[in-house]
Amino acid sequence: MSLPLSVSPAVAAALDAGTPVVALESTIISHGLPRPDNLEAARAFEAILTGMGVVPATIAVLDGELKAGLTDEELVRIAGEDVPKLSVRDLPIVLARGGSGATTVAATSYIANLAGIRVFATGGLGGVHRGAAETFDESADLKVLSEVPITVVSAGVKSILDIPATLERLESLGVIVLGFGTSRFPSFWLTDSGFELDWSVPDAAAVADVMASRDELGQPAAILVANPLPVAEQLDPAVHDRALADALRMADERGLSGKEVTPFLLQTIVDLTGGESLAVNLKIAENNIRVAGEIARSWASR
Repeated sequence: MSLPLSVSPAVAAALDAGTPVVALESTIISHGLPRPDNLEAARAFEAILTGMGVVPATIAVLDGELKAGLTDEELVRIAGEDVPKLSVRDLPIVLARGGSGATTVAATSYIANLAGIRVFATGGLGGVHRGAAETFDESADLKVLSEVPITVVSAGVKSILDIPATLERLESLGVIVLGFGTSRFPSFWLTDSGFELDWSVPDAAAVADVMASRDELGQPAAILVANPLPVAEQLDPAVHDRALADALRMADERGLSGKEVTPFLLQTIVDLTGGESLAVNLKIAENNIRVAGEIARSWASR
């Protein structure tokens, strides 16, 4: 039985030629941004890479097929249809049913690796949730990154998560974490989470060097490139702190748990910041895509 993986002609040609390719997730399109702005953003994300001479490979599942690289018509579908969010464990089910869905960091990493794509840009990584000692609530992103040798560019993890616990888990799982031009771990909307990193790199070429070294050692885990927004572009820390505290309190008052918590917190923070956090989301995605494009070019040049 053949693998139900469809690699677009442009992505396949780039991979065959050894020219740069960057994977992009589709959950940010279908669930992270409001319509119709999400379609405009999806096209803009791909255009950033194309302008850098890098082939974009937006990842999704459509009609029972894993997709690495979407046509514009397929982007329209992901942006406009009510599709579920898919992690790795959901893939066998949606494929068996011939269904469609948008891919999380975990599923995007998994599918990109199947296609042979080495670099992936996302907004923020999933991680260990607050109160996980009681709930065991931890994103599947972490385990998948321990098993897939992809390089992920992310603005750290969202501050709604337990950041020190997430960093501990990444260490335990053998995921390399590199600060891109920084020794401090970012917390998505904020440039600096307050937590120090063991390793930092000055540029994309240094990331490519670590990728090559990791390959030589045969290590299976991912490299997480923690790429902070410039201070001038971050969400105002005072606004952030007030919104986060209020959102956490409101979630607690409502007795939310499990999968209910994250979407509630994110939407509440958007509301409490008057949409400022959403505008910062876009800056984060664009910033990470540019850095991923630089890394993909450095990797291809090797």
